[in-house]
Amino acid sequence: MDVITAIHTRRSVRAYTDARVDAEAVRTMLAAAMTAPSAGNGQPWEFIIVDDAARMAKIPEIHPYAGMAPKAPLGILVCGNTAKEKYPGFWVQDCSAATENLLLAAVGSGLGAVWLGVYPVQDRVAAFAAFFELPEKVIPLSFVVIGHPKQEQQRQDRFDAAKTHLNAWQKGKFPQF
Repeated sequence: MDVITAIHTRRSVRAYTDARVDAEAVRTMLAAAMTAPSAGNGQPWEFIIVDDAARMAKIPEIHPYAGMAPKAPLGILVCGNTAKEKYPGFWVQDCSAATENLLLAAVGSGLGAVWLGVYPVQDRVAAFAAFFELPEKVIPLSFVVIGHPKQEQQRQDRFDAAKTHLNAWQKGKFPQF
């Protein structure tokens, strides 16, 4: 699948088949995540792969929008390691880029996924940190639930010219180049 198709067909998938996600697909998604840009190439990310059904079943207890997690075969917790930051404070952007790459790689691998936000909601941060026994300098940003989607995602074009501006804040039609 080409990257533009992956971008336009990526959706928040919350219903999965019973099929397992194979190790090669997990490696592909993590390799894509680790290829994301990061401030000063600091790469402050850490990933916890969750394939244990009992652990996935407990995720809704620590995240209010994780009802799909117990029915998914896989989850990946994306964390920022502040001890590895080259430029303090940019771990959020770095790990967000890694999360998006992971989501696109999931689509490209024929999988579906949903990004569950953890940071900056402090009770979620604390609950995920405790549940996954994270060191003090490692902060959970997102939990990505992954599986084989029950239905195929269709391409959507969400382009909105009204949200574009040329050279300064101005309203008008998308510029012709």
